[in-house]
Amino acid sequence: MCDVSVIIGAYEAMPYLVRCLESVETQTIGADRIEIVAVDDGSTDGTGEYLEEFAAASKIRTRVLRQTNSGGPGGPRNVGLSLARGRYVFFLDADDYLGEEALERLVAMADRAGTDVVLGRVEGVNRNAAKSMWDQNLEHADIHTSNVKFTLSAQKLFRRELLARLDMRFDETMRTGEDALFTMEAYLRGDGVSVVADYTCYYLVGRDDGKHVTKSGSYTLRFDSARRLMELIAAHEPPGARRDQLMIRPFAVTLLPQFGPVVLRQSEEILHHKMDLAAPLMEAYWTPGVARRLGARDRQRLTCVAEGRPDLLKAALLAPDAPRKVSFARRVVRRLRREVRRRRPGTRTAA
Repeated sequence: MCDVSVIIGAYEAMPYLVRCLESVETQTIGADRIEIVAVDDGSTDGTGEYLEEFAAASKIRTRVLRQTNSGGPGGPRNVGLSLARGRYVFFLDADDYLGEEALERLVAMADRAGTDVVLGRVEGVNRNAAKSMWDQNLEHADIHTSNVKFTLSAQKLFRRELLARLDMRFDETMRTGEDALFTMEAYLRGDGVSVVADYTCYYLVGRDDGKHVTKSGSYTLRFDSARRLMELIAAHEPPGARRDQLMIRPFAVTLLPQFGPVVLRQSEEILHHKMDLAAPLMEAYWTPGVARRLGARDRQRLTCVAEGRPDLLKAALLAPDAPRKVSFARRVVRRLRREVRRRRPGTRTAA
């Protein structure tokens, strides 16, 4: 058994794979403490051949499996997880690369704190990366009150014993959001989350060849991933403040962008379809506790969605981003409340 199994799912990853593997080979933790499990997911650009050449030459124990294309990142990660033998696993995308001390620092934090998940600081290269959770190192982060809930990508250190005990796998039926579901389950069911914030552990690379697919696919997939994440949270957190704190993530990160300025460029048919897809989620999980934890503009937009009012949503999106936006949001909410009261049987309204 080694300390870390680095699991790399690779598809059409050249030439980015070269730097990715170099970053593993130069880890300060040492070659004898890590292994690489690489899965070529049906590449045709030489990815599989390069992996085999690397495995033959590297001091790091490297296993390469080549398979037909599975259609998503979940399949290769699951294959790699089934072969991993380390105390911890780290999911490294073939486009990205590690800071030299990344694995040493992450393992040290997990061993010191006894936690099951460790987040390492991420920096974007030719793309944006989350920033709000890197203020300070934390041995035990509160997933409810801290911003760690806003980073649910798979590029983290996970204790393998946790994944084996819970039989955790990536859902291969999902085409987006499978990593968020996996990571949130580890947050909720694991024994603590730590943060390494004082060192850039992971470099998230934006490809310039158009092959890096992070936001592709139908908008209906976003609603499905939001639903799955909300259901997971609800299954492990009873109604109340703690659930509301976690629900902010799927509402703010997954649902809200579907009702942003993009709707002004889309057809009425698509907007109404989006409203229909959102309706059961708003009915089940949109609470005053979630609403008051959002900014005024975001709360205003989602209130329009909750009330099934695309007309007010468009009016809100067209409102100027001046300081008046807060008062405008309040007027929208008050208007919706008045309309709801009028619809209630027996409610008296002013003449």
